[in-house]
Amino acid sequence: MTAAPLPEHPDWLWRTPDPRPSYDVVIVGAGGHGLATAYYLAKNHGITNVAVLEKGWLAGGNMARNTTIIRSNYLWDESAAIYEHALKLWERLPEELDYDFLFSQRGVLNLAHTLQDVREGVRRVNANRLNGVDAEWLETDEVAKVCPIVNVSPGTRYPVLGGTYQPRAGIAKHDHVAWALARRADEMGVDLIQNCEVTGFVKDGDRVVGVETSRGRILAGRVGLAAAGHSSVLAELAGFRLPVQSHPLQALVSELHQPVHPTVVMSNHVHVYVSQAHKGELVMGAGVDTYNGYGQRGSFHVIEHQMAAAVELFPVFARAHVLRTWGGIVDVTPDASPVIGTTPVENLFVNCGWGTGGFKATPAAGWTFAHTIATGELHPLNKPFALDRFTTGALIDEHGAAAVAH
Repeated sequence: MTAAPLPEHPDWLWRTPDPRPSYDVVIVGAGGHGLATAYYLAKNHGITNVAVLEKGWLAGGNMARNTTIIRSNYLWDESAAIYEHALKLWERLPEELDYDFLFSQRGVLNLAHTLQDVREGVRRVNANRLNGVDAEWLETDEVAKVCPIVNVSPGTRYPVLGGTYQPRAGIAKHDHVAWALARRADEMGVDLIQNCEVTGFVKDGDRVVGVETSRGRILAGRVGLAAAGHSSVLAELAGFRLPVQSHPLQALVSELHQPVHPTVVMSNHVHVYVSQAHKGELVMGAGVDTYNGYGQRGSFHVIEHQMAAAVELFPVFARAHVLRTWGGIVDVTPDASPVIGTTPVENLFVNCGWGTGGFKATPAAGWTFAHTIATGELHPLNKPFALDRFTTGALIDEHGAAAVAH
């Protein structure tokens, strides 16, 4: 007896439609930001004639290749505002989307190893408090209470002198976040189209009126770019340049372990950041590779450096085994802050340059980008992140608070 064939696509996820000839809005990139933008276009603005185009599979780029950390303790007012908005949205999204994507507010601890680290940390805590962001400065003994497995011995190469702590920060299951947003957007009529690469733009003078894709021409009233590391490539196709550089950023996980790591610990000086996933893997990240590239992999010397840092900070990890590594493509601007807004091409909008902060910003990026696409105007939260700041000089330098060496 021949078994019945399995369905191509589980109906509890989302539809897999063929692209229609035209849409009111086309979003390029079905990662977290693209999906969140489509969701908020439908939810906040009633725009449902939307297609999200993905050259590979849904959420197969940086959304599935990050370390899942969520926090809002950025230094400058503009950054704190948009990341805090994101965190407040994160806090209600599981109920709103009716999907448990394992959002765990276990706190994030940023360690200080030098007097300069201490000064910068105390400054950031004070700035956070002025902006209504929960933040604390912890002395060395308090660091040990929050995370007992951190080595706070004064005899280490880089002794822990204290740290900043944001209790409301935490982690979430990244692929589940994407599925939750995709399912809701699909239910509201958004077409999610995978294996559909954008190869060019259809223009009427200086105005974009559609996109050329590997599955044919698709006309659009407005087009939003949310393609992370490939944003500059798409911009070139549209006829303008973006001030971003793309770098590989890699991370790794260990085999499964019993719960041992109660929070998220970041050390920009020694350079590693570590959390423990819900299943038990130790998730470790490091700095970007210094070369430009689009490969979803990194260099061995970066892994070697982050392992040395991890064992220095967490001696208990010395016998843990690396299970797998992966890489994403981060797009970094000169001031380590994103670009969200209009472009020199009419009807073409861009959301890029998040560097290593893209995942944590997902709901706020979608909220503000949807507003800009729907209305043609910048939302107050993304107005400071417009492209023209690189000509006016109104930069938002977040290299330090980004917590990763760019």
